[in-house]
Amino acid sequence: MKRIFNTSFIVALVALSTSSFAGNKDRAGQAGANQLLINPWARSSGWAGANSASVTGLEATYTNIAGLAFTPKTEIMFANTSWFAGSGINVQSFGLSQRVGETGVLGLSVQNMNFGDIDITTEDLPEGGIGTFAPKLTTINLGYAKEFSNSIYGGLGVKVISEGISNAKASGIAFDMGVRYVTGEKDQVKFGIALKNVGPKMNYAGDGFSYTTTIDEEEFTVEWRTEAYELPALLNIGGSYDFYVGESVDSVSGDIKSMHRITAAGNFTSNSFGKDQIRFGLEYGFRQLVMFRAGYLYEEGIFSLDTRTTFNAGPTAGLTFQVPLNKNGSTLDIDYAYRSTNPMRGHHSVGIRVNL
Repeated sequence: MKRIFNTSFIVALVALSTSSFAGNKDRAGQAGANQLLINPWARSSGWAGANSASVTGLEATYTNIAGLAFTPKTEIMFANTSWFAGSGINVQSFGLSQRVGETGVLGLSVQNMNFGDIDITTEDLPEGGIGTFAPKLTTINLGYAKEFSNSIYGGLGVKVISEGISNAKASGIAFDMGVRYVTGEKDQVKFGIALKNVGPKMNYAGDGFSYTTTIDEEEFTVEWRTEAYELPALLNIGGSYDFYVGESVDSVSGDIKSMHRITAAGNFTSNSFGKDQIRFGLEYGFRQLVMFRAGYLYEEGIFSLDTRTTFNAGPTAGLTFQVPLNKNGSTLDIDYAYRSTNPMRGHHSVGIRVNL
């Protein structure tokens, strides 16, 4: 009866989500704060984000917050992404997740997107020469995930968003919700649903939207009104399956260890301000020491330059080296991912993860 209840719960949630949330390609480009659509972490980037049902630890705060519940104890992560290699745009990320109690995990992370220094220009000085400014986009993520049963995990996250230039800024708040369902004799079957970037509209304000004018020999400051914009909300529905070769079960923790593991994953993304997307991924792991992964993102019209609406128009790949630090299970992980783009020369991500 418990298995039937858990299955019915997931099926009902999927039906509710898909009926109330659908992609709309006719609204493409109408949302703001699109940095929320950039995956800052290297490991899941190598999958093309297909692992929404199997992602674990702090990295899950981007893909599916429910995966945060799988943090063993303490996890510290750092990552740097070279966005459009050679453009000078970088995304720096760091964070910490900590188990609290037997079933709960708290996670905190910060992402900062830096564009470097840009020349200040005016109508009178279009070539600049009067200084520089540095646009910055910062997102602070706070999440909590919990194990509700041996099969069902859920999480809730809140994001504080800040973006702006020298004389204009915008700030806002967004929420993420996620559920994961795990089944199978070896917990090899996983399903996940995540609703992301849901929140009130944002708008810019500041001195950049005002000017001084003189009317009837009196000086006035006039301020333009700015139009509010919505956040790029989306829905992820994913699944994965683990194939084990030469497996053994840890007598203490119950964790499955194997000589070889192959995980196949898929994810459907319904974008409220763009085309729906399908992501596929495969990962091979050798003795939990080395992992190789590859992925691909597909959306309607992606194979033609005339109809393509995304620059992420090709495969992704990544690898992980996991170094044991002691007999208690602590590890140091080094992650790398490459995402091809057209145009430009792709994105490169490097990450370091410490599990204590």
